[in-house]
Amino acid sequence: MQAEWWHWIVGGIALMLAELAIPAFFIIWFGLGALLVGLLLLLLPDLSETTQLMFWTLTSIAMVVLWFRVFKPKFDKTRSGSADGEAIGEIGLLVSAVAPFERGKVRLQRPVLGAEEWACLASEAIAAGERVRVVAVEGNYLKVAKTQEK
Repeated sequence: MQAEWWHWIVGGIALMLAELAIPAFFIIWFGLGALLVGLLLLLLPDLSETTQLMFWTLTSIAMVVLWFRVFKPKFDKTRSGSADGEAIGEIGLLVSAVAPFERGKVRLQRPVLGAEEWACLASEAIAAGERVRVVAVEGNYLKVAKTQEK
């Protein structure tokens, strides 16, 4: 049985819907590749199945490579929804002590993303009650360092 154009369209839509159930942001590219094969088959209905599969494989791989090499790095640099710019440089007070490889808790002078207290990490041991400055945001943690008292 020869695959028809609508088989590829339905398969592509099914793969794109599967992305909703498996949120890896990877399957969508294979779904888009299948949609492209379906559209190509509408224009050139006499393509062999081997050519269809080869075109699907190449377009899917090309889109995955484009995503990870070109678009994703640019997307990551925007840090949309991140508190980096808002939190770095903020002064806070350690509520609980922090040490290397151990979490502590810092209370900031003003709320960052609606919270005054955040879990924190540090590269040196700092006692509770010390003033600290936020130097980086690492995932859900703020990285802090002692403030330079003048």
